Amino acid sequence: MKSTVRRRRELAAGGSSDLFDLVDAGSADLVAAALTGLPEQRRRAVGVELTEWFKTRRSTFWGSAKGTALAVAVVGCLPTAAQAAALLSRRSVAIDGDRAARLVSVVAVERGIDWLPELARRMADKLTRDAWLGHWRFVAGLLPADAAPPTGERFVELWVQSLGTPDRRRGAPVPLVDRLRADPLLPALLPRLFEIDGLGGPMMFDEVHTDWENRRRHVLPTALAQLAAEGVVDRAALLDGALGRLLRGDRPAALRAFTVLLDQLQPGTQEVAARATDYLRLLADAPAPVAVMAQKALRALPDPEPEAVLAASREVLLRPDKALVRGQLTWLDRLARRHPDRAAQIAEVIAVAAGHPAVDVRDRAAALTARHGPAPAAGGPAPAAEPASAGGPAVAVARGDDLPHPGPPAPAPAPITDLDELTEEVAALVGTEHRGEPLDRILDGLVRLAPTDGPRLRAALDPVLARRHWAWAAEHSWDPCCLCGLVSDLLETAGEPRPAAPQRGRWAALLAAVRRTDPQGPPRELTVTDPRVPVPHALLRARLAEVGHHLGEPGHPGLLAAPTSANGALDPLALLERLTALGERQPWRWDLTQALLRLPTGVDDTLAGKAEALRTPAGDRVAAWLRAGGLPDPVARLVPQARRPRRIGHDWQHDQLPPRRIAVELRPPAGYPDPYGLLTVDPPPMGTDHATWARMWPSVLPHHLGVVAAYVLPQVTAAADLDRRDGALALPLLAECGGPGGPAVDVALAYGLAARHGVDRVATLDALLGLAATGRLDAAGVGARLGDLGAGQLVKLTRAVEPLRDAAGAGAPLSVWRLLAAALPPLLAAATPPRGLPDLLTLAAETATATGARIEVPGLAEVAGRGGTSRVVTEAHRLHRALAAG
Repeated sequence: MKSTVRRRRELAAGGSSDLFDLVDAGSADLVAAALTGLPEQRRRAVGVELTEWFKTRRSTFWGSAKGTALAVAVVGCLPTAAQAAALLSRRSVAIDGDRAARLVSVVAVERGIDWLPELARRMADKLTRDAWLGHWRFVAGLLPADAAPPTGERFVELWVQSLGTPDRRRGAPVPLVDRLRADPLLPALLPRLFEIDGLGGPMMFDEVHTDWENRRRHVLPTALAQLAAEGVVDRAALLDGALGRLLRGDRPAALRAFTVLLDQLQPGTQEVAARATDYLRLLADAPAPVAVMAQKALRALPDPEPEAVLAASREVLLRPDKALVRGQLTWLDRLARRHPDRAAQIAEVIAVAAGHPAVDVRDRAAALTARHGPAPAAGGPAPAAEPASAGGPAVAVARGDDLPHPGPPAPAPAPITDLDELTEEVAALVGTEHRGEPLDRILDGLVRLAPTDGPRLRAALDPVLARRHWAWAAEHSWDPCCLCGLVSDLLETAGEPRPAAPQRGRWAALLAAVRRTDPQGPPRELTVTDPRVPVPHALLRARLAEVGHHLGEPGHPGLLAAPTSANGALDPLALLERLTALGERQPWRWDLTQALLRLPTGVDDTLAGKAEALRTPAGDRVAAWLRAGGLPDPVARLVPQARRPRRIGHDWQHDQLPPRRIAVELRPPAGYPDPYGLLTVDPPPMGTDHATWARMWPSVLPHHLGVVAAYVLPQVTAAADLDRRDGALALPLLAECGGPGGPAVDVALAYGLAARHGVDRVATLDALLGLAATGRLDAAGVGARLGDLGAGQLVKLTRAVEPLRDAAGAGAPLSVWRLLAAALPPLLAAATPPRGLPDLLTLAAETATATGARIEVPGLAEVAGRGGTSRVVTEAHRLHRALAAG
């Protein structure tokens, strides 16, 4: 190994390769030592070579060791901060922040340059949404202690991230409050916490000193409140900042940090009274958790201004949030008792809640209005009859669902035959990290244009791929379904001259892998080695490999499997026309397989005869498929699934998994060999995440609703029992599939109704309404599954109330009533009534009354006949009376 002295001599004499080797090896200390004493003129010459060397390695990812060594070389050789920032700000360069800052500071002193603060500010200005935290630590380490730090949004966001992920290489972890007390950035950046949208979410990190179970929750708001008590930060500034942030609004999850901060500060009555106007605005307009906080603070005031409270109450009582409205009614009741001279005026305000969607709120408002309102004059008009929704006689005209039929699926867009359009579609695909969009149209366009416009295609795609979103840069090892690497390779080779056969080894190897024989199981034409990868996704991977293997071959005017309908279906006549255009040329195996799977099911001897008349192997294969009726319907079975055993040691992933869930198993009908394995579906291990890929599977099997539902079910289930986002977004696409549903559809809709995030519940609602509009919704089946899940505490039943109420309001009251009638028996029989059961009973009474359909609910009479005034008993009695009256 060369000595440092020898390296210095060779570097001074004109040899730079050894220095670059040290950078490549991540030897930052040796790079600094090699540069020591180097003349400035020679440094600048090395800097030119370094820049050119870096450009030749633009596709390389620089890990933190290499990136730190590069930073030392850059500061030691490049002439200006601008040139240094241009290299070190790239996302492909990771930097070991604190260590790199210390090393380059030493190098800068030895070299005699003073532009490190400028480098820090330039790099701070270049921090992007996907910048590494190491970049921020590097920038912060270069900032002078007496200078004002940058206050840009990304700099502040990464500061918050650094507070939640301290560098543990410096010994025992230091509590956050102590780190904040000594943080020179705190005075300048603290006001920005209340100004940057979305920052409240990252502020809610926990602090872990020993293990996750003993973590300290929401430690940053707590630390700020403690510093305010010590006088380190201004308490009034925290109060005003938090209230100002809440008034400006944000996503509910991003506002929680500021409600927690106010709770930790515990403002006194004088502080609340001084800000009463702001609290009243929050009470009327803010999201429910914020409004409840404001309501609690205002109710603690000894003598609030009645006029202001009444004005705000008119807005509050119109809100759908029951807990908030009930609390406001209680407050108004107390005010009426305290101010009897205003009782009639307060009663008028209370009457606003008479139109609230929750029946128990309406009942409470009616009782308070009668208590505090003026007594009716003798001989005055008789009181209005009790509305039917409150349990009186059912007077509504009986009706069923009133949903418009969606009609046939829309036709698929025309094929891409123009290079500009293909470039736009590719830019839209790789310009986002959401990877669930269908690829068929882009693949078809590549196959059409690559043989004839190869050079122009390559020239058009290169700048698009250079700007692509980083999430498409390579295959993601954590995601078993990731297709990013395959799609990227396909796009990067499209339009290039066709290589010789040995150079197409990767595509050939992938094609061979999907047809590898598995000696442990039945013979399969499509082999899947990873149990986390569904078979439809393996077919997608096979098709991508096939397109890559053949891309650029002349004589293939597009893909046979390109759908003719927006839902992925393929018209058989269109397939026959495409086979005719191929003539004697053989179609690609997996392209034809996908085309067959997109044909309508059922025997069609007429079309089979036309396919046979082609007198080609492909025509004979299509004819045999049509005469067999396509893919048969599988046999579905509900199966319980338990989480995996706990591993030795700390197993936090095990604790995040639900104890059990309901899954669906598919098996082919007796006698069917299932050559592709599409009808053999076993539930994957809990915790398997298919990200957004599941949205591609409905177009793979557009006539097999129940089969696709079984494949997407684990993702939908995780949206409810693992609280994952976007897991149910495939459900509306399922509603566009043909074919029978079955248990998989019922379970998927039941879990989707109880999903954690509103976007998933809305997607489930769309699917439910779509199936109901076409008469394919098994409302009783969905209800039975929802009842079992709720009774077994497998889902949070309260989440299902809103989408079901919306479904009834959108024109499906009969479907909702049938669903609830099937869900209620197991819920009523549960040892502990699940939360949300009273609201479901209320909705059941409303829909039963509105439709006039009398459906027996086992166990309802027993619950309705119990004593007591619990909401379960009250609402059960309401539904029982509605059914008896019908």
